[in-house]
Amino acid sequence: MSAASATTSRPATHSVWSRLEPLLPQISKPIQYVGGELGAVVKQWEDTAVRWALMYPDAYEVGQPNQGVQILYEVLNELPDVLAERTYAVWPDLERLMREHAVPQFTLEAHRSVRAFDLFGVSFSTELGYTNLLTAIDLAGIPLLAADRGDDDPVVLAGGHAAFNPEPIADFVDAAVLGDGEEAVLEITTIVRAWKAEGSPGGRDELLLRLARTESVYVPRFYDVDYLPDGRIQRVVPNRPDVPFRVHKRTTMDLDAWPYPKKPIVPLAETVHERYAVEIFRGCTRGCRFCQAGMITRPVRERSITTVAQMVHDGLEYSGFSEVGLLSLSSADHSEIGDICSGLAEQYEGTNVSLSLPSTRVDAFNIDLAQELSRNGRRTGLTFAPEGGSERIRKVINKMVSEEDLIRTVVTAYSNGWRQVKLYFMCGLPTETDEDVLQIARLAHEVIKAGRAATGSKDIRCTVSIGGFVPKPHTPFQWASMETPEVIDNRLKLLKQAINSDRSLGRAIGYRYHDGEPSLIEGLLSRGDRRVGAVIRRVWEDGGRFDGWSEHFSYQRWVDAAAKVLPGFGVDLDWYTTREREELEVLPWDHLDSGLDKDWLWQDWQDAMSGYEQDDCRWTPCFDCGVCPSMDTEIQIGPTGRKLLPITPVNQGLKVPTAG
Repeated sequence: MSAASATTSRPATHSVWSRLEPLLPQISKPIQYVGGELGAVVKQWEDTAVRWALMYPDAYEVGQPNQGVQILYEVLNELPDVLAERTYAVWPDLERLMREHAVPQFTLEAHRSVRAFDLFGVSFSTELGYTNLLTAIDLAGIPLLAADRGDDDPVVLAGGHAAFNPEPIADFVDAAVLGDGEEAVLEITTIVRAWKAEGSPGGRDELLLRLARTESVYVPRFYDVDYLPDGRIQRVVPNRPDVPFRVHKRTTMDLDAWPYPKKPIVPLAETVHERYAVEIFRGCTRGCRFCQAGMITRPVRERSITTVAQMVHDGLEYSGFSEVGLLSLSSADHSEIGDICSGLAEQYEGTNVSLSLPSTRVDAFNIDLAQELSRNGRRTGLTFAPEGGSERIRKVINKMVSEEDLIRTVVTAYSNGWRQVKLYFMCGLPTETDEDVLQIARLAHEVIKAGRAATGSKDIRCTVSIGGFVPKPHTPFQWASMETPEVIDNRLKLLKQAINSDRSLGRAIGYRYHDGEPSLIEGLLSRGDRRVGAVIRRVWEDGGRFDGWSEHFSYQRWVDAAAKVLPGFGVDLDWYTTREREELEVLPWDHLDSGLDKDWLWQDWQDAMSGYEQDDCRWTPCFDCGVCPSMDTEIQIGPTGRKLLPITPVNQGLKVPTAG
């Protein structure tokens, strides 16, 4: 059967632009729905066998720069018989008009209906995007519940970090992929292509079964959840014999073989990041106990210095961006970061290209890095994350940063021309007291005093940014209780007073914080089970949209929905959030294998309570976390001993054009 005949029963594949365009003058920021950016790929529908719609469930300005979606988009579109297009969450003003005028959720490239595609892949970096998922599914004309979908509906596939516990959205997604996506999307594409070529035997159920048999695609409908009388999970088991008991994460080992994005999409509308981003390594073994990203992306895999250089050269030449972001969970930990930065700084000296390390550890930043990052006179923002205000709480979370480290690092930045640094902390951490939080104010005061002494100037500032702690699956803190919003908000109030207690210092310190209410709801969603799906649906039906945006988030809407839904299951909001879990409790994600040994995580949780610090296993003997043997992987570290590619330096004075 041909690709065309295999999709004859699907919705019309023509563009909905003629219906969408008249609506655009009536809304804010219409340019974000137009498409046509440099780097976008438009293919003929009839010439392709497998079609993907890829979504980051937030507004264009947030979702467009997302590295994961851009990589998968390019990987898929390099296949001649595969088509991938993008879609983003639409703002409420356009959603209302789309419903009035029967315009479905559409893709940016050719403005096709999302329902016409074979696969609808949604990448979640935060659980607060779940209501936007429901909006997109409903606008597309796809049945909200996976159980109600037929053969003509796309397979709704979740990915990203939040997919490591997809149980709260198990009712709404057909499948979830754990881990790295590059090879996973190709395997899924191969399965869908073969199934369609055979005439779609067995319908939707057979396709999902083929995906499940890979043991790396989780299909919730093939698993049953049994509960104990007290509300805890008794077990999660397959409901048919040919699906695996556990689903394993995907790990892409050789990053040099996947140098994406090669042709980054250059936005037409303003976005939160406008730069060419290169992921210089993946994974982290620092062992911060709160950090899900660091735990689930193990082991460390570095991109070689020559590949990084080639990607930067090609990416800038193609896109015209004037900033290069060297991305990873802790960019300065790359074994050749000094050579990378000095080589790129020399390469682009005299141009308007700047380098940034968006994620820099206090103990990895030094004067050499500072000088290279500011060589051409442009100094991008510096953010350091001590996370905890007191030495005691930093031992609990395994953030091995001393006060001396922090002061020395910030003084290095001020002495090299920076006048503004951002310090990120968390509030609500396990064992935290008011005093631990008040130490943040003292630390900020010391930073300003040291900076003024080092520079002889009062023209320096630091911004203290506070986020609420959320226990995440597959971390040592997955068993932890959360503080109530009232406790969090009181500590934040005390902290603000302490910062301003010395007016001379306080006026040099900016203060930004997220109150405790969104964090509690994120906690409900991050550690929830399938019963939480009913809460998400109720919130969405009551108007919940863009819950990651403070101006759209309604705490009361979530509290009311939980109060209406959860008692019917014998549980409540506190049961999911402020309750500490026991060692042997079956957690909703225990059947989803991140490679981490649960006994090791529990022991690290006990070590946290005693304030025991764990070293980084990149440089010390193995601590038996379980990842390397269970995933059949290994830590990949340099140095390679090579330098940057022998590329002729850009001529002095040559200006690389800015994007757009």
